[in-house]
Order: sequence, then C-alpha cells, then structure tokens
Amino acid sequence: MAKSRVGVWLIGARGGVASTAIVGLVGLQKGRLGTEGLVSELPCFKQLGLCDWKDIVIGGHEVRDVTLADEARRMVTESRAIEAGWIESCQDELARIDANIRPGTLRNVGATIQSLASPSAREVRESPREAIDRLQQDLRDFLAKERLDRLVVVNLASTEPPVDNSGLPARWSELAPVLSDPQRCTLSASSLYAIAAMELGHPFINFTPSVGSTPEAICDLAVQRATCHTGRDGKTGETLLKSVLAPMFARRNLHVMSWVGHNIFGNLDGKVLNDPSNKATKVSSKDKLLGQIFGYNPQTLVTIEYIASLGDWKTAWDHIHFRGFLGTPMTLQFTWQGCDSLLAAPLVLDLIRFTERAHRAGETGILTFLASFFKSPMGTTEHDFARQFESLLEWTRKFG
Repeated sequence: MAKSRVGVWLIGARGGVASTAIVGLVGLQKGRLGTEGLVSELPCFKQLGLCDWKDIVIGGHEVRDVTLADEARRMVTESRAIEAGWIESCQDELARIDANIRPGTLRNVGATIQSLASPSAREVRESPREAIDRLQQDLRDFLAKERLDRLVVVNLASTEPPVDNSGLPARWSELAPVLSDPQRCTLSASSLYAIAAMELGHPFINFTPSVGSTPEAICDLAVQRATCHTGRDGKTGETLLKSVLAPMFARRNLHVMSWVGHNIFGNLDGKVLNDPSNKATKVSSKDKLLGQIFGYNPQTLVTIEYIASLGDWKTAWDHIHFRGFLGTPMTLQFTWQGCDSLLAAPLVLDLIRFTERAHRAGETGILTFLASFFKSPMGTTEHDFARQFESLLEWTRKFG
C-alpha cells in the first residue's frame, strides 16, 4: 500500500456528490463504513497497492456561498438519504476540509450556474490565463500546507452548457497563447480546471458531462506534462443499465426499434439541468451509446425533469420496444430509483484511487481502461459494460 499523502482537489467541493464522497471518506478513514458500492475494494484489485483511505487529504474549489457541513446536512434534511449520525460524527473533519476550499471560476459556465454563485465570484474579471494562474496557486498552496506527495483533481461541478471549441488549435503550444485573449478563447471553466491541473503535472478526472479535458490541445498538454486524465460523465444509473442491457439485445439478435427514458429528480444538478442549454449537454451524453452498441440507431428519447420534492432521489422509467422472432413486437420496461449522490460518490473515490495508481506507475494521456465508469468515455468507442470492465481487469494484471 502507498504510504505517502495523496491530495484530492474537488471542483464543486460543496455540492451533493462531493459532500457525500467526503462524508463517506471520513467514515472509511475511521473504520465505520463498509465497502458496499466501492469497486476498488473488490478482491480482484487487492494486488494493485492502491492508496489507503487514511492517506487522502481533501481540498477544492467552489463558486457558491455555502458551507460543506450545511450541504452535507441537506442530504439528511431535504433528500433523506443519509442518517444524521454520519454528519454529526465528522463535524471536525468537515470544518478542516472547508478551510481548504477556495473560490472557483465562472468562465463560460452559463447563466444558470452564474445565478447560483456568490456575488463575490460573479464580480471576478480575469482572462482565462489569469484564472488558470489563480487556480494553480491554490493547488500549490494546498500541496505545501498539507505536505502532499501527489495530487489528483476531480471535476464534480454542475453541468455546463455546450461550447463550440472547434476554432481552437489542436496543439498545446498553439492553444497556450490563446488563453490570454478572452475574445478568442472559448474554453469553459471545466477546461480551465483541467489545464490548471495538468499544466502542473497533476492527473485530472472529469466526472461531469462538461467538456473538461476533451479538447485535443488539452490532451496534448497531458502527454507533454507526463500526466494522465479520464472522463467523462459518471455512469451511475439509467445509462449503466443501458450499457448492460443493450449488448444483451445485440447478442440475441433482437432488433430494438425504440428506447425511451424519462428521468426525474430534485437536487442541485436537477435544478441546473432544468435549463435547456445545460440539459442539452447531459442528454447528449446519455443518448449516444445505443447506436454504437447496436450498429444502427433506434428511435430514442431521453427526458430529464426537475421535481424539487424528490431531492437527491432519482427515478428513471425506461420503455424498450423490440422485434423478435417472426417479427413480433415485444417490450421490456424497467424502473431505476436511487439516491444520485450515493450512487456517484463511491465511484468518485474509486476513480481517485485508480487514477492515482496509474499516475504513480508513470502512465500518461487518457486512461481508457476506466471507461466502465463513464457514459461518454474518452479515448474509446466501447460502451459494452462487460467489455469495459474486462479492460480494467486487463490493466490490473500488469501489476501481477
């Protein structure tokens, strides 16, 4: 096991997923939490020498004027997803982590996220390069203060609206000068966080549907700085089931004519996705895998609706209309209901451990073996969950 201190810097550090992951991490560090939901705790990964939970130190960026403890309590009072005792048992740890959280950037995040930010965050005027420099100083200060050996940056912020980066250069050497020109640089905040991390040689994980590190020039930066990155959009519920069920239809030669999914939930993510521009980014991520698995495109519909009373509890209804032998139409329907943050948080902790281990092993560029964790995995078109997981196991075998 690693004996060094590993820093984890969370973007959107006081959001639902981040606060749930932090509460869970504290529970693991105190030995009070089981390992349910944690992929990295499966026996097949024991030989990897993953970092110990007790070695992890948390900091982060946030644009809202809230406290970590208050946001964690919302999972108790509004979402009714966590027992109050969990929050009360980690008050001191939450306060210490809160002291490590710094103001983030609002560059190209869209009007909805802007409206949720603190007045002081909205007043900041800086070029993309100036924002990156400020974010990087926060990372340096965190490394020095906590005497950390390594750092992993994870984007858990709200989903940004789509941005058009088609006019940006494909090489980092050509993109770097553009960052000083706010008029030419179309990059959104998620990409600036990725640059801030990887320019300093730190790994970056994009758990959101936002662009993050996907631009070609940022991928080039990762290789140049000998670091790694992965994403995007954590696969936790309905899309996870799609990636399991769709291969079944394909391998039984059952022709899927249409696949409709309706999603309702009421947390902050749902509130942001209630904005059609932000929703477009998410729907694209949830809807693309079927055609790649089937080799043809059935009629699809994905809806996401904000229902405030549900809090973090997310419900998805799916209706699959397929054609079987003798051309007879049949249907499969399922309902998936789960607590959004509790499904996502353990995957975030898993990704931190796997990514840190890959970086420690000297791996650079996109970590495609982590595809099973994402709806829109970078660097691969494989969406079959079983095959994605086998890729993770194959990577594991390199470590004996």
